Amino acid sequence: EHPPGPPPMSLDLASYDEEQVRLMEEMCIVVDPEDNVLGYDTKKNCHLMSRINEGLLHRAFSVFLFNDKGELLLQQRADEKITFPGYWTNTCCSHPLYLPEELEATDHIGARRAAQRKLLHELGIQPQQVPLDKFQFMTRLHYLAPSDGLWGEHEVDYIFLVQANVDAAPVPNEVKSIKYVSKEGLAEFLDECDRSGVPTTPWFRLVVKNFLNPWWDSLGAPANNEQKEKIFHL
Repeated sequence: EHPPGPPPMSLDLASYDEEQVRLMEEMCIVVDPEDNVLGYDTKKNCHLMSRINEGLLHRAFSVFLFNDKGELLLQQRADEKITFPGYWTNTCCSHPLYLPEELEATDHIGARRAAQRKLLHELGIQPQQVPLDKFQFMTRLHYLAPSDGLWGEHEVDYIFLVQANVDAAPVPNEVKSIKYVSKEGLAEFLDECDRSGVPTTPWFRLVVKNFLNPWWDSLGAPANNEQKEKIFHL
């Protein structure tokens, strides 16, 4: 249905961007399908298909940031990224780390802190422009998606909406390009990606297909409590 990804990568990390290799040693939060914390493992192990096929599952987040005109900020992942390089996706997607401040469960505050941290790290968005109380938790998705023969994703993904006007300064080895789109513009953009073979991330497509338009139509309204309590296994 969507364009194939790039050819399989080598497990010899020496061929990758030095900073991206360093980040692969970060400790992700390992969970079960109901998002109960089981422990931790490296970002590298959490993204190896050999480990994913054994059931290794980790916690993640995805941010959808809108400006005051209701336009969604998209990013194209840098070519230096080890998983899904060059793919277009939502504003920011990454992982809470196995640290006390990012494990804290009350009101999803740990995942909010991680999201705020990564908006700065990837897009240069200052924390004061995206305070923690601006992150509106919507739901969690459990999905599995190969990136190529070697790497992939298997995540319980916390979805946050943020509406804020921000000053983005993308970090080059994280983000290749950014653009704002309207709701109609996103549909046109994804159609054009499909026609021209430009890849888009599977988790972004899952959110667009299953959830995004009603959320977009009611930006700023309270989240659906039933969705907030549920983990959608997609």
